[in-house]
Amino acid sequence: MINIGIIGVTGYTGEELIDVLLRHPQVRIAVVCSRSGQSVKISDIFPKFKGRIDSVCAEIDLKKITEESDLVFLALPHTVSMEIAPALLKAGKKVIDLSADYRLKNISVYKKFYNTKHKDKINLGLAIYGLPEIYRLKIKNARLIANPGCYPTVCILALAPLLALDLIEINSIIIDAKSGTTGAGKKLAEGLLFDEVNEDFKAYKVNTHQHAPEIEQELSKLAGKKVNITFVPHLLPISRGILATIYVKKARHQAPDTKHLISLYKKFYKKEPFVRIKDSGGFPRLKDVVKTNFCDIGIYDNKDSIIIIAAIDNLLKGASGQAVQNMNIMYKFPEHTALL
Repeated sequence: MINIGIIGVTGYTGEELIDVLLRHPQVRIAVVCSRSGQSVKISDIFPKFKGRIDSVCAEIDLKKITEESDLVFLALPHTVSMEIAPALLKAGKKVIDLSADYRLKNISVYKKFYNTKHKDKINLGLAIYGLPEIYRLKIKNARLIANPGCYPTVCILALAPLLALDLIEINSIIIDAKSGTTGAGKKLAEGLLFDEVNEDFKAYKVNTHQHAPEIEQELSKLAGKKVNITFVPHLLPISRGILATIYVKKARHQAPDTKHLISLYKKFYKKEPFVRIKDSGGFPRLKDVVKTNFCDIGIYDNKDSIIIIAAIDNLLKGASGQAVQNMNIMYKFPEHTALL
């Protein structure tokens, strides 16, 4: 039995972590805490957990957390995790960080997009990017996991086979992505108020979103050379889910049609429990993936270009579900445990 600590439990990702972990037969949620400084039962914060978990959510006490936990999930805002993770790692604990603090390897890029200097360069170098479909072998022995962002998860999975097999022009990638409002977390912002979002649809952070360098970093590793993307996110008037439509040009020496592309994707993800490839003419929709840990992908041959459409739940495969998937790999549990 693995004892789990969750720091930052009151947000959307913290709530999802509790929901998933309560179904897990091999773990016990030992400590839950937040930065609020107040002590309140988790079932009072989230009444749906009444009778399932009545632990008190208290202020962050690293001594208590290290004494009572084997693995700690950090469901904290960006720039906060790097202040807490070092002490946990020094105490011999394993850490899965759901923020961006350990994702970007270039500290200058991190500073540019998150407006602060990185405070934990040593552990940044040790962190493993937690996308199981690409880094499973490294995740198995990791002590610190940088859980991927939601947009990067769906975009990297959609493009990985094409880049790994050198089938596209690497600087032709255009990503048109749409997300529900929970992707922005629980912070109070005018643009996320119900009356501002309802019955509307808009682009935001056009080609300046903080997930763009994360996507480029990982796609460049797959391609073996620098990849630049055009990335335009949009805000949907719904709670959860991401759908990305991606346009790429074929490499001149390659011209696979839809049938061969689908076959290629199915072969590439043959052993992946949470990636589903649509048959010819089939494309994902959010209803197929919301409240699941699946990534659904559809492919269309457009003569000289390829269109890839992919969908995930931003709170599960894009955050908490993937974090538990990483935990399962780290502790050699069946990968689908608590996620199906």
